[in-house]
Amino acid sequence: MTDPDEDRKEILFEGYVESELLELPLEQIEALFLSGQPIVFHAGSATILGAFKRDQARLAIDLAHIDGGGEGVLISLGALVKRYTRLHGINEVEWIVRAVSCDKPNAKLRRVLELRGFTVRDIQGIGEAYYLLEPIGSDDTST
Repeated sequence: MTDPDEDRKEILFEGYVESELLELPLEQIEALFLSGQPIVFHAGSATILGAFKRDQARLAIDLAHIDGGGEGVLISLGALVKRYTRLHGINEVEWIVRAVSCDKPNAKLRRVLELRGFTVRDIQGIGEAYYLLEPIGSDDTST
C-alpha cells in the first residue's frame, strides 16, 4: 500500500521548504520578510506581492497580488505562518488579501478565502479587501 503523502509535492517558498525557512535565524527572517515593506516572492508556481509586519504579538500580512498558483499556495502559506507564529509567541494574524476587485478574478481563490472565514471589508487606505483576524492558539490545528 502506498503512502498518500508520497505523491504530495511540498510547496517551496523562494526555493526553501517550510522547515528550512523556520530554521533561519530570527534576525534574518525579520530583515528579509517582516519589514512591512512590499516584497515579491515565489511560492510554488505563484508569484506573490505582499507585505509582512510583526507588531508585538500580531503578525500582519497584506497580500496585494497573487499571480499563478492553484496548488494550494495560500493554504501552505497559512500553515507556514501558523508554525512561525507559534514558535515566536505571536497571538494573532491579521490577513488582508486584495482580491475583491481584480481585473481577472479567481473564483477558486475567493471560495478558499470564504471557506477559511475571510469577509470583505472596507479597509482604510486600501479599499475593499478580504480580511481575517485569526487568533493563534496552541491547540488550534486548522489552517
